[in-house]
Amino acid sequence: MSQAGQAPAERSTGSRNPLLESLLPLILDAGVPVAAYYLLSKGFGMGTVAALGWSSVVPALRTIWGVVKDRRFNALAALIVVVNVVSLLLTTVTGDPRLMLAKDSAVSSVIGIAVLITAFVGRPMMTPGLQVWITKGEAGKTAVWHRLLAESARFRRGERTFSAVWGIALLGECVARVVGAYVLPVDTMVWLGPVILGVAIVLAIAFTGGLAVDPMEKMVAAELERAREAGGPDGEGREDGEGREDGEDGEGREDGEGREGLAPQVAGTV
Repeated sequence: MSQAGQAPAERSTGSRNPLLESLLPLILDAGVPVAAYYLLSKGFGMGTVAALGWSSVVPALRTIWGVVKDRRFNALAALIVVVNVVSLLLTTVTGDPRLMLAKDSAVSSVIGIAVLITAFVGRPMMTPGLQVWITKGEAGKTAVWHRLLAESARFRRGERTFSAVWGIALLGECVARVVGAYVLPVDTMVWLGPVILGVAIVLAIAFTGGLAVDPMEKMVAAELERAREAGGPDGEGREDGEGREDGEDGEGREDGEGREGLAPQVAGTV
């Protein structure tokens, strides 16, 4: 194919925003339903039941579409639908103020259980967010991410650990709020409930940083550096002869995890 024929395709590919493409599923599955609920309930004065129902339309359609078209279950979109259904059921709970406080933790418990289950069965639910955080939507890092996820047991452990910690944190927050609702004064739990949630989130971020995010970022960075060394130009347009050919340094990198061919493959995307 001539250069003239390739130019439009290259311009089309270059015009895409990789970070936006990575974030799009999260925006559609989580961001749109939440925004729709608050827009309908607070902005247009729609009732809670109606707002929850209408805000479930997009994730419900995406769940069905994923199963029918791609033969893939969209766990995040399905979770949003379940959470909205639980919220609808909880709107019927009235009366005892302690029960009203305890029901606030029901949503986080549903999310926590779902995240914890997927940490051990199927694809971890927190993976899309983790991938965006580590790769920043960059093509080279994304290529390394997928290769490590397929061939590195250590990398997959980090992925599952990330979801497991978040699941445990959300379940722990749920238990703490339920216990507090029936042990502490009602006035205390009114302000302490959000504090417990905040602490759970901070702890989850701290633990996942050390147990999963930091090690995975270092693995991606190391593989990307190997790709640059093996493939020559590192994507920044260097033409100074610093690129080393495969095997030039004689190190024969074989880390035992089946990643011998990673460097040349990723180099083309960096």
